[in-house]
Amino acid sequence: MIQLTDGAINAVRSAIAGAPEPVEGLRIAVETGGCAGFKYVMGLVSEALPEDIAIEKDGVKIFVDPVSQDHLTGTTVDFVTAIEGSGFTFDNPNAQSRCSCGKSFG
Repeated sequence: MIQLTDGAINAVRSAIAGAPEPVEGLRIAVETGGCAGFKYVMGLVSEALPEDIAIEKDGVKIFVDPVSQDHLTGTTVDFVTAIEGSGFTFDNPNAQSRCSCGKSFG
């Protein structure tokens, strides 16, 4: 299961509130790509897919497809604000390697 920090929940809630179209939740997926082999993909969605695994915390829904779930089990998602910029971070215990930018893993 994926864990979301309070910072991540607040960032998702803010993104949903600012969306121009109705949003049911946030999809988090893993795709082939990036410099380490896999990359994280996130986006707001209007509805879940039938095969999605749904996670709800504090009224925020997260959707993950079954294949991505295998790569994301135990991952903690946070939202960090820093001088270098703001964004989501992933602490993934399944990652055997990471790229220097932190956006992909292997």
